[in-house]
Amino acid sequence: MEMAIVESIGKIPLQDPPEEEFSAADLTWTKFGNAEHYDEVALIPYDRVDAFIIGECSNVLYPTRFHIERGRKRTIGTLKEYKDDEYLEYRQYWCSFGPENHGPDGEILPSRRYRLNTRNRAARPQSMRGCTCHFVVKRLYARPSLALIVYNENERRHVNTSGYICHGPLDRDAIGPGANKVPYIGPETQQQTMAMIYLGIPEENILEKHIEGIERYCGSNAKVNNLASQHVHKLGMIIKRSSHELDLDDQASIRMWVERNRKSVFFHQDTSESDPFILGIQTEWQLQQMVRFGHRSVIAADSSFGVKRLKYPLFTLLVFDSRQHALPVAWIITRSFAKPDVTKWLKALIDRARSVEPGWKVSGFLIDDAAADVDLLRDIFGCPVLFSLWRIRRSWLRNIVRKCNNIEVQREVFKRLGEIVYSIWGGTNTSHALEQFMLDFVDQTDFLEYFRVSWVPKIEMWLSTMRNFPLASQEASGALEAYHVKLKAKLFDDSHLGALQRVDWLVHKLTTELHSSYLLDRFADESDSFQNVKEGYIASTSWHRALQIPDSAVTLDDKDRLFAKVVSQKDSSSTHIVWNPGSEFSFCDCSWSLQGNLCKHVIKVNMICENLQGCQPSMSFRSFEEVLMDLWRKPVDDSIALDVSLAWTHQMLDQIQKLVELNNCTDIGTVVNNMPLKWVSKKGRTYIGKRSSISATPSGNPNTKGVVLHKKNRKRKRLSRLR
Repeated sequence: MEMAIVESIGKIPLQDPPEEEFSAADLTWTKFGNAEHYDEVALIPYDRVDAFIIGECSNVLYPTRFHIERGRKRTIGTLKEYKDDEYLEYRQYWCSFGPENHGPDGEILPSRRYRLNTRNRAARPQSMRGCTCHFVVKRLYARPSLALIVYNENERRHVNTSGYICHGPLDRDAIGPGANKVPYIGPETQQQTMAMIYLGIPEENILEKHIEGIERYCGSNAKVNNLASQHVHKLGMIIKRSSHELDLDDQASIRMWVERNRKSVFFHQDTSESDPFILGIQTEWQLQQMVRFGHRSVIAADSSFGVKRLKYPLFTLLVFDSRQHALPVAWIITRSFAKPDVTKWLKALIDRARSVEPGWKVSGFLIDDAAADVDLLRDIFGCPVLFSLWRIRRSWLRNIVRKCNNIEVQREVFKRLGEIVYSIWGGTNTSHALEQFMLDFVDQTDFLEYFRVSWVPKIEMWLSTMRNFPLASQEASGALEAYHVKLKAKLFDDSHLGALQRVDWLVHKLTTELHSSYLLDRFADESDSFQNVKEGYIASTSWHRALQIPDSAVTLDDKDRLFAKVVSQKDSSSTHIVWNPGSEFSFCDCSWSLQGNLCKHVIKVNMICENLQGCQPSMSFRSFEEVLMDLWRKPVDDSIALDVSLAWTHQMLDQIQKLVELNNCTDIGTVVNNMPLKWVSKKGRTYIGKRSSISATPSGNPNTKGVVLHKKNRKRKRLSRLR
């Protein structure tokens, strides 16, 4: 029966399939428009759009990804008169194997078969396939909670303009010449193969994992395996023969790299008389991680890496992934941190994230340098700024170990510096405390000379920043330090010291080895494969290593708690001594700590001390207390300011209590059942209660009609639906 044409949005049924993910095949499509022109549409809740896109990407015969080809948005209130199908947000999604690379008559362009090009939107080594599959999502202006999907039957087919299947297992020209014999290679398989080649994993191991990825789509076949072996070998030869030197002149080489890798560059400014050199790098995979883990979360900075050794310092933006490890999502290579220059690339980066996720927003920005332009970060990100102690702690500890020969002196110097930092809230005179510190250690000439030159001129600025900004936790500090250590190991390898003054070499190392390392770590963890890689990734931060130490392995000095002993997990006959326990400036005698790092023994001892009476709280918790007290200290006569302060304080306390309850509860269902919910009755009345007070209908489904809300001293009220 031919479908009738509907002329009003109100006559289109709202569909909400019960599956977690659904596709076009799960929806009933309606012709919308008039006899002269109509589209096939479906109406779904706006918050289910992502589930629809994921379902469309998961088509077994045509696995793909969809990118936003174009998008527009309006603000509510800008239209005085509007039709019921006007959009608040408009996005056109196109299959990532198109629409480029097909001729005017649908013929295959030469580049489609022969060019090996890794810069494609379609996360595969070959060029675009000319796929015409696309659809439009319109968030309705009149009803923002609903989305209208415009997806005509012809546009739902993954074919080129000639009508031939152009990608997936049914595509006879999957890869290069003779590709009708080569199986489909999924984007994840392709990415992990390239990553393993860059990391130098033996070819036989790479081939094994590569074939496993192919067999997910094509099954086992000896001929397929042989062709896959040729493909892996070919990729390996291409990577092996590639060089970072595209031109003998470094500046010209970088221009060529930028031109060839446009999709991995979010900002580029060449050197001129008026402008400094700036290169902002972000691959498509990094963009995905930034949108995924940075939205309504914390973004951190590892600032000014390689100031003394690299031609241009490296600035890294990081997010905290699902295991709270620091994950690099953007690299900025520049010598200029002037406000106009930083504003340019920061805005370009944020615009790129919001082009993928318009509502993308950061909850906090974590800095590690007291000289950072905090006002600029607040203006651009619109979020609070936090400060991490990891950089100052690392710098002090490394130089104490290098320049003070006696270990007893080392731990005492570090403890005294920690006391100066801890005194920022106690009203201590910093100048007097520093003078006394230098008098007490006057015989440590090497360290004092370093401290006078490098820190005395700016110590007040750093202490003021610590006093005025919320301080990050030891877990965050450990994650940032782990990234910094890994970056240093990758870049400052002895075999590469001659190339440090070339920018093209730095770019090559970042986008190949370092990028591949993090990509493979995330893939191994999420797919539960590459167990050795996954275990190394999990244990890559001192915080996670500290969690593996049992409480029974820690013994505190009962008398004065001057030190703690931690039994080694590798050798039970060996112990490590942690002096000044319970402080961020604890000193451990293990080799990792003596290199200036925040070690697992210090973190574990501090975890134990948090639950003991008489131990000072961590600096991050002490900083949090000060933030609450500053809100509470608003003048009473300034009544509006006091009201605002009280509102914010209680809101923060309520959120903290929920987080503590969730963290301490072994059954998340208990927490969910006790959460307050809101119901709206047929008469428009709003009721607030707990989920545990809901009584479902005999069918057992609390989302159907007939949900009953029990209220104390009230009669039962039958509600039309639960919201």
